[in-house]
Amino acid sequence: MDLKCALEECTMALNLFLNNKFSEALDLLRPWAKGSMYHALGYSSIIVMQACMTFEHQDIQMGISTMKDALHTCQRFRKRNTVVESLSSLVSKQSVEQLSEEEMHAELCYAECLLQKAALTFVQDENMINFIKGGLKIRTSYQMYKECQQILQMMPGNKKNSETYHQFEGGVKLGIGAFNLMLSLLPGRVLRLLEFIGFSGNRELGLSHLREGAYGSSLRAILCILTLLLYHTYVCLILGTGESNLQEAEALIEPYLKKFPNGSIILFYSARINILKGEFEKAQVIFQECIDAQKEWKQIHHLCYWELMWCNSFQQDWLQAYHYADLLCKESRWSKAIYMYQKAAILSMLPEDSLKMTGENVVSLFRQVEGLKQKIAGKSIPTEKFAIRKSRRYSAPNPVKLVLPALEMMYVWNGFTIVGKRPDFTEGLLVLIEKEETALQNENNPTEYHSDDQCLVQLLKGLCLKHLGRLLQAELCFNQVIQSEKRIKYDHYLVPFTLYELGLLHKQQGDVDKAIKCIETAKINYKDYSMESRLHFRIHAALNTLKGSPASTPP
Repeated sequence: MDLKCALEECTMALNLFLNNKFSEALDLLRPWAKGSMYHALGYSSIIVMQACMTFEHQDIQMGISTMKDALHTCQRFRKRNTVVESLSSLVSKQSVEQLSEEEMHAELCYAECLLQKAALTFVQDENMINFIKGGLKIRTSYQMYKECQQILQMMPGNKKNSETYHQFEGGVKLGIGAFNLMLSLLPGRVLRLLEFIGFSGNRELGLSHLREGAYGSSLRAILCILTLLLYHTYVCLILGTGESNLQEAEALIEPYLKKFPNGSIILFYSARINILKGEFEKAQVIFQECIDAQKEWKQIHHLCYWELMWCNSFQQDWLQAYHYADLLCKESRWSKAIYMYQKAAILSMLPEDSLKMTGENVVSLFRQVEGLKQKIAGKSIPTEKFAIRKSRRYSAPNPVKLVLPALEMMYVWNGFTIVGKRPDFTEGLLVLIEKEETALQNENNPTEYHSDDQCLVQLLKGLCLKHLGRLLQAELCFNQVIQSEKRIKYDHYLVPFTLYELGLLHKQQGDVDKAIKCIETAKINYKDYSMESRLHFRIHAALNTLKGSPASTPP
């Protein structure tokens, strides 16, 4: 199996994979998984993807074992250095000229395998040793990608027209692009620590590398596209200010929708783009097509259920939203605590007669949340911790009802940025929030959570008003939360998050100085509150935009 044939077979396997023929793709790659580096990388990548989606312990173990085999296979093709060569820089003009095409590709494949194995090491177990092991693997992978980039720059001109050169170039674009993009998202204090050990991240550089890779003809072009789609449709929203480049996302996916019209991964991203445009009805149809397109990987169905749950929540169709939350509780292992909390939160929004029809007991569901928590890399998942803390209101003999829990979770996942694209549904949510506001004002026997609940309602109301263009009224709501800070007993996250939202509101009004001041206050004056790291990611993204600075230090 020479390099050219290996690349051709892996392209065939990739096309099978994108056409939902997952088993056939594995069958094509398996026979050569121990004799060809690209077959090894392709085979193990599919197994690892499956492990990350199922979250089953045995799948994760299988993923790690398969990736170990892939690393051994790639290692056999790497250049063997003498002691003297190892002590000097691996990459010099002379050493690049001596590298065979196979040895170049072996470095690239090894770096890619190492990165995937590191990702699995993080989720495999919860001890600190695995966390350190994973970190070291990521560092080695990063250094190898940088060396591959140097190899690319030093490549003699006569080698630059071959097909294998373009494949190598595509792999370097993917690795350097993804690393720069990923690192640029990190808050400053984390990045400073990583720069100390040799990491650096530049967002624009990362995006430009990924774009070049995406429009190239290499095997990894689709991986560059999927990385960009993940960034535009999820990362920008959850860890950024919510300003996604949907035009670019649509342009990237369009040729693949024509080539793989029933490809579930392509359909999934197409539906997600429609959600972000506010076209919920169209998105629901495409998600259903995605579910019907294949039955082999149920995990893709679970991703669709999660999105359909939110689609219906945005439209206040709580019974349908409950249907998908219930399916996730029964079928998916990803985060049982979050699914259970979501299900209970959605049921809390139903009128009494509709709730009876479901046969569910909301108090009992909330009480189950804490027992379902899990850890990744020794750390509790922040959203799970938040759900557990909120659900404790139901553990007392006389439970105290949560106020608008489904809308609060909508905010946690930055859903108001999405529903804000639809004034009709935003108005509907505002009516719901104002009804709750009146009920709290008329409360005869206020509970110990009363002030916290009032502040939550004001934050949610302010978000709706902001998206409806009623900016002065939104500002009043946000200021009310900030002025009530001393009365908040439990939900301490409300003030820093509200300061951040007020900062974005000032930006919208054109007052950049006020915006920076509010967001800096949220960053500096508050700590040890729920989902602190999530807010720091968003603050980092907002300040970069406001200050017009590069995303981070260039490498």
